[in-house]
Amino acid sequence: MRERAGLRAGALESLRSLLERAPTGAGGGTGAAVEIASEAGACPSCGGRGWVVKRGDGVGSARRCDCTVRDMLPRLLAEAGIPARYQECRLENFRTTGRQSHLLLNARESTARWVEEFLASGRPTDSGLLFIGPPGVGKTHLAAAALSELIRRYRVRGRFVDFTSLLYQIQSTFDAGSAETKASVLDPVLSAEVLVIDELGAQKPTPWVSEVLYLILNGRYTRRLTTLFTTNYFLEPERQASASVTLDRGADAVAPTSDLLASRIPAMLVSRLWEMAKPIVIASPDYRKEIKSQRHRFERE
Repeated sequence: MRERAGLRAGALESLRSLLERAPTGAGGGTGAAVEIASEAGACPSCGGRGWVVKRGDGVGSARRCDCTVRDMLPRLLAEAGIPARYQECRLENFRTTGRQSHLLLNARESTARWVEEFLASGRPTDSGLLFIGPPGVGKTHLAAAALSELIRRYRVRGRFVDFTSLLYQIQSTFDAGSAETKASVLDPVLSAEVLVIDELGAQKPTPWVSEVLYLILNGRYTRRLTTLFTTNYFLEPERQASASVTLDRGADAVAPTSDLLASRIPAMLVSRLWEMAKPIVIASPDYRKEIKSQRHRFERE
């Protein structure tokens, strides 16, 4: 037990050092993801240099070759780590029918508007999104769709992580025979231009978990890097008449303390989330449960 605690303390020290040397992202814009083709003759327009140069009257101009955009998209999507189940998620195929359809439609429209305004100030916005609601309402679909759209449209360096899986990966680096290092696990999380943290609050809130989360969120906050979150826990008590079917509560039930994010992560991080992301609450019945229920009824009939 004492040895394990020492390993975790060492991991946090390593995480702190990673944060200190992580790129700030300032001024990097979306061009940080671009790599110039290295093989001569790879592209007939630029000869593999990545730039098309035009000369005239002794003055030259250069523009980024289209091949750099085409070639890097598959790599950016692969490096984002979006799980296979969510790789085809798009804003346009997000389901907005059924009970409380207006809530789903509002969530999709808010997400689409955020994507449109991502570069409105001339640089990536440092204000992300926080998708809140019970399981099965489409939070992860919207987060994955937003990340995918940003990569396709603006060629950002994105990253998708499930928070519980991330903690497991960090812990696995404690083992002497681990093929991964703390740097290889955490560098993409700390430096991604856009990060999705799925299932925030799902992990038991131990001091170690809280400190890892603090170091990640604070590091991205101070570097003004965009972060999106999904969580089953509400930021504050809310009337949830629309979610009462899913949560087995009476109409207009107020979320108990156990359903608040403050019961899963430190209060100071909840306060930081208000600054880092715009909440999008989807208090709708569980879509997966509805689909399964309809399928079972059809099979019985």
